[in-house]
Formats: sequence, structure tokens, C-alpha cells
Amino acid sequence: MKEAMLYRALDDGRVECQLCAHRCVIRDGQWGICRVRQNRGGTLYTVVYGQTIARHVDPVEKKPLFHFFPGSRAYSVATPGCNFRCQWCQNWDISQMPRQQGLAVSRNVAPAEIVEDALRTSCQSIAYTYTEPTIFFEYAHDIAEMADAQGIHNVIVTNGYMTREMLENFRPRLDAANVDLKSFRDETYRKYVGGRLKPVLENMKLMKDMGVWLEVTMLVIPGLNDDQNELREAAEFIAHELGPQVPWHISRFHPAGQMNDTPITPRSTLEFAREIGREAGLRYVYLGNVLAGEDTHCHECGRLLVRRSGMSVLEQYVSPEGRCPSCGTAVAGVGMGSCPAPPP
Repeated sequence: MKEAMLYRALDDGRVECQLCAHRCVIRDGQWGICRVRQNRGGTLYTVVYGQTIARHVDPVEKKPLFHFFPGSRAYSVATPGCNFRCQWCQNWDISQMPRQQGLAVSRNVAPAEIVEDALRTSCQSIAYTYTEPTIFFEYAHDIAEMADAQGIHNVIVTNGYMTREMLENFRPRLDAANVDLKSFRDETYRKYVGGRLKPVLENMKLMKDMGVWLEVTMLVIPGLNDDQNELREAAEFIAHELGPQVPWHISRFHPAGQMNDTPITPRSTLEFAREIGREAGLRYVYLGNVLAGEDTHCHECGRLLVRRSGMSVLEQYVSPEGRCPSCGTAVAGVGMGSCPAPPP
């Protein structure tokens, strides 16, 4: 166990966790909503520091991050636990492990070993992903500090339910984030997720203001968040509050978690959502979990800039200066001109 960061002592031995937007007030001997932070005698501890449940080398496109050094590798790492309980979670077995069966991790992995592996496998970034990185912040923080010293970037794949304190603490070493926007309705967050919409929207704006490269994913679930008005409101929020350069990933739902009886999202729904995004002014709208719909085009002249298949970059034509080779328009993102060169 390791003492947690970002909490304050209260009276009667209680503590307030200041890591995520739940801001749990925890009595002595009790746990936070995430079930990985415990108050012991007035001191808050994290029980997942170093407790890796998954670590893999992934294409950065898997996060998905399409405008952050596309074609590069991301060393992905996770511990068990989450501060949400999404009923459609595809990683339910590890995100809800502490709540349902306790921790069952066979090996403690030190931050230095993660960074060494990332260097050995030529990864340009380390991604804190698969489960919610906010709940293993202390571990991610220490890895990120070492990674930054080695010139490795740090990215999070997150539900966006952290506190300002967490983001301000992490910002010096946080380079990019993909935020999973579950819905654009507060009642959906309350009923199906166990959270609220407002903190997620506020944190996306805060990350943008901090200069973190931001992309947004929305898993479109039939009958839950596929209403055209809701999709339009989400697209307009991204375009007007975050900026038209922010990529919007619209992903197809496959039955998972507690929603095995919900049908797969029709492709027509995704294509309609893409048109909604374009009408709102978004320059980069992608379809996820389907074939096609993942290429990047210049928003000015329509020139193909990056051709993808699945999670692989097949061709890229962005100039080393990060511009469209046909019209010279700047392509939004970080490291856009560093993709592998196209075949002759």
C-alpha cells in the first residue's frame, strides 16, 4: 500500500479524497467509490500502486488518438478499478474487479520497469488506459515523471471524471487525452454510469485550456444515446466549446457487460452522426469499430492525408511541417508529420 496523493484530513478520522469528481468523504476503515482507496487511521491509501492487470504495446490509434504521432507505438498499462460502473463496459472484468472479487494481481511492477519496457519496445508514448487512469494516479504520476525524463510522452484514455487538482498536478507531464463521453444527458450518467455529466464537460474544457491535445470518443448505443438531438448537442459542444480541430470518434457498440441483449449499432446511425458532426463544424470525424471511416482528409481541400486500416497507418502525406501537401493548410494535432513515409 502507498499513501494516496490529493486528499485532506477531516474531523473524526475522516478524509476527503480530492482525486476524482466524486470527492468521497471516507470514514476510518472504509473505501471510496472506486474501491481502491482506503482510509486507515486517518490516512488515505491506494491499494493498486504497481498492481498492473494489463500492459501491452499498442498502436496509438487504438486509444484512439489519430492526431498524436499517428503510426507510433504506445506502451499501455492499467491497474484494476474504476470510479464508474458503466453497464456496457467491455473491460468489466478488470474495471470492476476490486468491487466484485477483490484484487487478484499476480505481480507488482515498478514504474522504472514500465519505462524500461517502453524504451525497449520503441514506444513514443505511455498510455494509461483499459481501466480508468484517474484511480491509479499515484502510479501513473511516478511512471510519467520517469518517462518524461526519457523523452517519452504520456497520454490518458479517461472518462474525464477527475478533479481540477488532479489535472493541475498531472499537467506538466500530460501530453494528450482521449475522453470517453458516455452521453450528453445527465440522467444517462446517473442511471447507467454512476456519475454526472457536468464535471466531464468542465474537465474537457480545462484540458483544452491547459494545452493538452484532446480527442473525444462517443460509443453510440442503440436506444441509449443515439437520439439525433443528443448527438447534435454533443457535436456542437465539441465544436464550439473545445474547438473544431478536436477529433470526434463515433464508435459502434457491441454487446458487452450488462448490456448483452442490446443490438449492435447500425452503420447508418454512425454515418448520420458523422454528418451531424460535420454540420456542426467539426473538421475530423471518425467512425470506430467498423471498416472504413478512419482516414484523415484535409478539411480545406479534401486531400487524403492519412490512410488507415483498422489500427494501422498505411500511408501518410502530411508534410514534415504538419501541413497538407496540396494546399498548405495546417493539420491539427501533435507530430502529424512524423508518420511513416508512404510507399514509393
